[in-house]
Amino acid sequence: MVGKVNYDDRQFAVYAKGRAMSPAMRDRWMTVFASHVPPRRPLAVLDLGCGIGRFTPALAETFGGPVYGVEPSARMRQIAAESAAHPAVRYLAGRTEAIPLRADSCDIVLMCLVIHHVEDLAAGVAEISRVLRPGGRVLIRNTFADRMRNHWWYQFWPRAAEIERDMFPTTGEVAAAFSGAGLEVRALEAVPEPLASSAADFAARLRLRPFSTFEHLTEQETAAGMAALDAAVASETEPHPIEGTSDLLVLG
Repeated sequence: MVGKVNYDDRQFAVYAKGRAMSPAMRDRWMTVFASHVPPRRPLAVLDLGCGIGRFTPALAETFGGPVYGVEPSARMRQIAAESAAHPAVRYLAGRTEAIPLRADSCDIVLMCLVIHHVEDLAAGVAEISRVLRPGGRVLIRNTFADRMRNHWWYQFWPRAAEIERDMFPTTGEVAAAFSGAGLEVRALEAVPEPLASSAADFAARLRLRPFSTFEHLTEQETAAGMAALDAAVASETEPHPIEGTSDLLVLG
């Protein structure tokens, strides 16, 4: 397995711009999340590994709250507190293996691009099970090694696919980990996701190296890929959108 990434080193400074999400796509994710949870409101939500709070205020607006944004990176958490404040949201230091909430305190646990960063998944599952109320749902939005797509940007960094195949767990591995806590797979949904309006637009983000995958590439690989990316942008005569797909695994 590849090593874990410390988001306090560099990623915190580029995440907001490099991983920007349109309000329309954020609303789309809220609709998808809502389709997999109980219809009553309010619902208490744990945004586990909330990062800079990309989803956290929207979760409060959608589900009523309270919403707890738990994040181990101090710098990511500071950005969230400053840029994604909401009356129903509290940002807390913590990690999957040590959630700073009482038992049976949450109806929903959201893990958005987090599961592959968990160092001790068994301990993390035990903690999630502890804070999740009976009948609650765990929503895992992630890439899974057994469902990887051929992303547009892989052509510039050929080893990125290999790195991510080693980085991400399979759906079976995640399902097995949660089944031990009595949480079974309820749904697995592929959600189309527009990433950028053009190659030039997406390239501007990629130059920031906003994916943790870049932390595992050599400087030579990174530079060569950037040169190839610049050449592709220069040859783009007509802008075309860059599309992606994210998976949502639902357990409960």
